[in-house]
Amino acid sequence: MEKLQVGRAKLTWLSGGVNFLDGGAMFGVVPKALWSKKYPHNEKNQIELRTDPILLQIDNKNYLIDTGMGNNKLNEKLLRNFGVLEESYLESSLANLGLTVDDIDAVLMTHLHFDHACGLTRPEGDTYESVFKNATIYTSAVEWNEMKNPNIRSVNTYWKMNWEPIVDQVETFDTELEITEGLKMVHTGGHSDGHCILTFTDGEEYFIHMADLMPTHAHQNKLWALAYDDYPVTSVHEKEKWMNKGYKKEAWYTFYHDSYFRAIKFNQEGNKVDEVARERYEYK
Repeated sequence: MEKLQVGRAKLTWLSGGVNFLDGGAMFGVVPKALWSKKYPHNEKNQIELRTDPILLQIDNKNYLIDTGMGNNKLNEKLLRNFGVLEESYLESSLANLGLTVDDIDAVLMTHLHFDHACGLTRPEGDTYESVFKNATIYTSAVEWNEMKNPNIRSVNTYWKMNWEPIVDQVETFDTELEITEGLKMVHTGGHSDGHCILTFTDGEEYFIHMADLMPTHAHQNKLWALAYDDYPVTSVHEKEKWMNKGYKKEAWYTFYHDSYFRAIKFNQEGNKVDEVARERYEYK
């Protein structure tokens, strides 16, 4: 498991699953001749995307950024359509650190699409139960409302089995919420109407988790938005704003989906000056 220390914050990447999605969809209107130079693809034009939660430990508290693909929740059709080759090993990842799901104090949900939220619940008999029973689950009010009342487009990714068991654990916010000193969730919109990023500041140390505004290192270009984005123009403007802020502070940028890098640090010119590479392995 890869780790990164940023001031008081210790980040550890857990194993939450992997899927393969169409590269064109992940890079929107960007021609393949351009994006394929930045990120590998297979013979089906699919790119490898992790769904790895980040354990964030600050001041003896255990926070989890998103929850991975979950287990035994996708039928054969969904597994095939979403190119899922591996489901979650989150609990065994935590066990390797001497932790269990009951040790998680809060879950910080950037948004509630299935590939981020399936790990919130698990099958229990004929129904589903919460995985992180002792945790407060934070998400934006806009995202939570759409999760419970999806529209004709979002109904395909906001699923009742991912929210009904956790209703009593959820706390929402409108614009910005400070979780603990230096750690904030910020509503951006763009990828989804309620999409959020996370920022952490401790003295001169700084990281930004852009979530699906910048799902991989290959999405650094401020104009490269996903075809999956509900509001791509908002994504571009928010991305420009937070890339500029991060560059000025020479911030670390952390990734949930990237199969090649866990985090990259950019200088004021936007050039890479440090990295945390992901250990690669082959899927059976």
